[in-house]
Amino acid sequence: MGKNVAAKLNKGISPQQFMDGMEKNKEEFRSWYDRFEWANEDDREFFESMNNRDDIRCLILAAEWCGDVVRNVPVVFQALSISGIPTEVLIMEQHLETVDEFLTMGGRAIPIVIFADTGGHVLGQWGPRPKHVQEAMIAFKLANPDREAADYQTKLGETRQEMGRRYGDGTDYQSVIVSELRDLLSSF
Repeated sequence: MGKNVAAKLNKGISPQQFMDGMEKNKEEFRSWYDRFEWANEDDREFFESMNNRDDIRCLILAAEWCGDVVRNVPVVFQALSISGIPTEVLIMEQHLETVDEFLTMGGRAIPIVIFADTGGHVLGQWGPRPKHVQEAMIAFKLANPDREAADYQTKLGETRQEMGRRYGDGTDYQSVIVSELRDLLSSF
């Protein structure tokens, strides 16, 4: 039996409401959002073609204070905005029980982008980061299982810096997210 989010459909806020209501990181979020461009026409056409399907819903577990949300969710919003897929944001603090159904390596990592059918059956998920960025965190967690270790926080800081390097300063990472979302959507 797979996961089901039927109880959460229509319980979130719209992407626009999320952006309008931000008190933290609003300018930075908007900057990544406004800088979005389709890396290729083929990707854009794929997302537009999703308008032919009415059987997919998207829930995004997010919070405005999270750096990965600020980086990644603008891309998800932009890609899905032309797809016709109904998209809602569930604010993490208001939906912890759902967050806890979608843990990443045992932890509450966001954003998590959940695709479900109209009955709420989860078809797939993306997040919290592009694979090449997340690999640094996975390696860290595997190498440092003891959160109480003396050097845990230092190594975590180094890992966060490495993830920042992998994101890069520009928008190249955005096309990676688009292609990962496309691969995922193509699988249902």
